[in-house]
Amino acid sequence: MTAKKAKIESVRPAATPRPTRDDAAEAKEVALHIAAAGLDKKALQVEIIDVRGKVDYADYVVLMSGRSDRQVNAIAKGIDQTLKHEHDQRCYGMEGLPQGHWVLMDYGDVVVHIFHQDTRGYYDLESLWMDAARVDTTDLEDAADLADA
Repeated sequence: MTAKKAKIESVRPAATPRPTRDDAAEAKEVALHIAAAGLDKKALQVEIIDVRGKVDYADYVVLMSGRSDRQVNAIAKGIDQTLKHEHDQRCYGMEGLPQGHWVLMDYGDVVVHIFHQDTRGYYDLESLWMDAARVDTTDLEDAADLADA
């Protein structure tokens, strides 16, 4: 290795590792906070999938949809702000803004997919985890319905 290359290698910042939570209960709580924040922005078809033991990159996957590109973007930004300010949770990566067809958010052990309705149907991620357990979001949806009334 040349001296110049060695110097460049030593200056590069180390990649920030994705943190994992100590237990699955904490990851589930984060997933529920994400779902609630999405529902606050009128997300549709909110689903939390328990993928522990099925994939190595997450414990939970949260799926939701928006009616338009603008709503998809608003949902993503709303989740980011709510989790950051109310739950002290940092988003480690976000892709898909400003296009708004499919936004992917990384919260460590929880991965969030926010789709435009048409895009969600096309990719059908739910079918990848047909045999995975679902987390009940009925209470969150009922609370969101009461807030709308």
